[in-house]
Amino acid sequence: MNTKAHWEAVYTTMSTNSVSWFQAHASYSLHIIQQINLDKTAQIIDVGGGASTLVDSLLENNFTNVTVMDLSGAALNAAKKRLGEASKKVQWIERNIFHYLLPAQGIDLWHDRAVFHFLIEGADRRRYVEAVLDSVKLGGHVIIATFSEDGPEQCSGLPVRRYSPSTLHAELGAQFELLGHEEELHQTPIGKMQRFIYCHFKRTN
Repeated sequence: MNTKAHWEAVYTTMSTNSVSWFQAHASYSLHIIQQINLDKTAQIIDVGGGASTLVDSLLENNFTNVTVMDLSGAALNAAKKRLGEASKKVQWIERNIFHYLLPAQGIDLWHDRAVFHFLIEGADRRRYVEAVLDSVKLGGHVIIATFSEDGPEQCSGLPVRRYSPSTLHAELGAQFELLGHEEELHQTPIGKMQRFIYCHFKRTN
């Protein structure tokens, strides 16, 4: 399956507030970010951010170096339209993380809600971790949210892998310290409940 074509089709046939992963407010992610106490000029990237409202909250909290990366131009355009003039304060990247070279050791915070759990093949997960290591500073932070072990087995018609904090930490490796985790019982727009796990890591070497 052409992954880009899949997500473009999703965002051109469905409204952004009707997809199962929609959050009116990215409260769990924002809570973890606020606890880190980053400088307002920190380099933050939301991988697979698409039409997520996290970028709205980051701008409202006066972060000045925010990047949103997504495969889907339609998803990014929806976020830009929602933000209006404020969208000019954000760097938007319509690419796959495997096919874009981020600034070496330039990222203070890497955020990913629901990209990593789509990486079914071990080789893709290793490439993802390599991208994190290439771009996140020593001492930088990584927040990854996936379906938990008792979460759904599919999303948007695609298979996913489910994780616990320990199995997700094992995927990232010894270069990262697991600082904490939170569980979310997410309600989809049609009322179904999905269990997510949010893990907060720090790069230590």
